[in-house]
Amino acid sequence: MQRDFNSLKNQKFDVLVCGGGIYGAWTAYDAALRGLKVAIVDKGDWACATSSASSKLIHGGLRYLETFDFKLVKKTLAERRMLLQAAPHRVWPLRFGVPVYKNSRIGSFRLKIGLALYDFLAGRTPKNQNHQCHSKTDFIKHFPCLDPAGLMGGFTYFDAQTDDARFVLELIDGARSAGAVCVNYCEVTELIEKNGQISSAILLDRINDETVAVDISQVVDTAGRWSPLFQDDKDCCRLTKGIHLIMPKILKDEALLLTAKTDGRVFFIIPWYGLTLLGTTDTNYDGDLENVSVTDEDIDYLLNEAKHVLKTVSWTEQDIIGKFAGIRVLQQSNNDSPSSISRDWILKTSQNGLLSSIGGKFTSSREDAAVIVDKLCERLGSHAPCLTFGKAFPWLSGTDYQTLLDISLPKAQALGIDKDSVLLLVRRHGNRVPEILQLCEDDLDLTKRIQPGLPFIMADLVFCARHEMVIHLDDLLRRRLPLLILAKITTEELTHLANVTAKILGWNAKKTNAEISKK
Repeated sequence: MQRDFNSLKNQKFDVLVCGGGIYGAWTAYDAALRGLKVAIVDKGDWACATSSASSKLIHGGLRYLETFDFKLVKKTLAERRMLLQAAPHRVWPLRFGVPVYKNSRIGSFRLKIGLALYDFLAGRTPKNQNHQCHSKTDFIKHFPCLDPAGLMGGFTYFDAQTDDARFVLELIDGARSAGAVCVNYCEVTELIEKNGQISSAILLDRINDETVAVDISQVVDTAGRWSPLFQDDKDCCRLTKGIHLIMPKILKDEALLLTAKTDGRVFFIIPWYGLTLLGTTDTNYDGDLENVSVTDEDIDYLLNEAKHVLKTVSWTEQDIIGKFAGIRVLQQSNNDSPSSISRDWILKTSQNGLLSSIGGKFTSSREDAAVIVDKLCERLGSHAPCLTFGKAFPWLSGTDYQTLLDISLPKAQALGIDKDSVLLLVRRHGNRVPEILQLCEDDLDLTKRIQPGLPFIMADLVFCARHEMVIHLDDLLRRRLPLLILAKITTEELTHLANVTAKILGWNAKKTNAEISKK
């Protein structure tokens, strides 16, 4: 998967997708599979904003039952079930524990009813995916990190987890394989109309400062408030900020859904790459979209809430390994509380034909994108059906996940790669793993872990740099491999990784130093 701005030239596209997050990726992939001529661009990297700043979950959203948003929960649970089957390398099971304390905002009875409804809305699923009730003693065995004082017991229920940035990138590659032209760091600077309808777009190559005019029949804006196309209609959505902290490991294979003591909102403690993901917050935001940051207030909120429920650890700011912040683009609402705003999705149509995607959830994005492409096909006179539901993901197409694991594990271990790193390679790359193992055979130094405490090996970094449209060091170390948020990388280590990347991408010393200085 190589970046090629020139591939946009001298072409007429049925569809131009502006925005390379999860909604844009699904839209481009779906449209390309239906035979439409598609281009997708993003002024930054793929999944560089909201879509890489999520809680890394594929879930129905248990908390939405409180607001009686049953339709949304049912839709997302159906997508969860499908994704677990179609993409077992990309989406994997994760059980959550919900403790019940004497002073819990939601007691055992209400929680039992809610979880039973959650299971019901999920439809036919294996029994081991149903919720379970636990005594205090049993629940503490599952989650020994919890404070037992006042604990009455708890419940566990089933959901799923993913790596959001990898998810988006795989769909982008799938769209490319289906015929779409995919270019990151490419900005839509102007839409040109003919007879009141969009007929072409001016695209700017943000790497070489070159522009090109592209003829188009339809445009979809999935970039939300990041898009210049959106500036005339800012009031149709509301922005909230969510932050996450990466903390030392305290959980095994199960996560915790907890209720904040100060404001009653839900937050998570989730196992993540052998560490802990703590989040999220939900606060109104009206700042700079290009510089969304984690504040001291955000950090204090999460650490204080964690202290209320944890006994075995008392995290401080010095324990923070990494952090990230993201913006949610939601439907406009008069609700004072950001958490009470609907996460459902709408498609807005402008007079000039522009389609704008607003709101939505990562989990339900495929179904929403199908609605977008249905609309595009209707306008273009195509009757091609949606093919994305249940379709094996691009990097697992034609391959059984378990078979791939069984074949890859002994080959990789024979090269000296530890089991955890092999399992991660298969999860991250699917049927591309043989290419990575070949790199290791050619150079055994590439079997080494990049960081001792993380299961990423050097061959993974080399492969990503060569084949995953990496333009900047941040693309590689934050989204292709999330090293910058999972480890406190020293200047010496960063310089080494930058030099490895520079050799692959042909950077000179000036360019390499500039990339290092951005970190």
